[in-house]
Amino acid sequence: MFHLPSLYPITDQQRSGLPHSEQVRLLAAGGARFVQLRDKDSSPREFQLEAIRAMTVARQFGVRIIINDRVDVALAVEADGVHLGQDDMPPRAARLLLGEESLIGLSTHNLQQAIDAAAEPVDYLALGPIFTTSSKSDTAPPVGLDGLTSVRQAIGRKPLVAIGGITVCNAQAVLRAGADSLAVISALFEDSNQISNTVQAFLALTTFPIRG
Repeated sequence: MFHLPSLYPITDQQRSGLPHSEQVRLLAAGGARFVQLRDKDSSPREFQLEAIRAMTVARQFGVRIIINDRVDVALAVEADGVHLGQDDMPPRAARLLLGEESLIGLSTHNLQQAIDAAAEPVDYLALGPIFTTSSKSDTAPPVGLDGLTSVRQAIGRKPLVAIGGITVCNAQAVLRAGADSLAVISALFEDSNQISNTVQAFLALTTFPIRG
């Protein structure tokens, strides 16, 4: 079974003020080894060109790169996989295009979606938002820690990423509630000069999580 790292950074050019490639470099310098490239604002061509640059940096550091939404970009830049939303390409179609070796993740926002997603040919599920978040404007209602625990119990050992409002302060509580990995955007990019240090702070908290 695919093993998720405890920290799952997601890039954000608007919030960080940095290109994806530089974000990957700084995240990797802090110890991150699994990064999702997410870009809702650039044109497909701009995103693909920047993803190519980010892939070059990632290979230097041994970082796996997941592309948000865009199966075509993931194929073009030979990324390690793709992360799909509920309205994106169906996971079975993505698997046919990407092959068995690529990683596929799927976003879910409630218990039923998670149960349904666990039956799909995906390597991990993401659940969120756990808490209120400012990173996305079209989010579903927060599921909270109790909702996270319910999903954990329902999906068995399927790797589970928690996303939405996660900070250094609440990271351990989220892991204890059942998450295998923490997807983080805002907390990593509040200060672009501290990205590597913030990654280290998260990793220090999540290396030896204690499940309650």
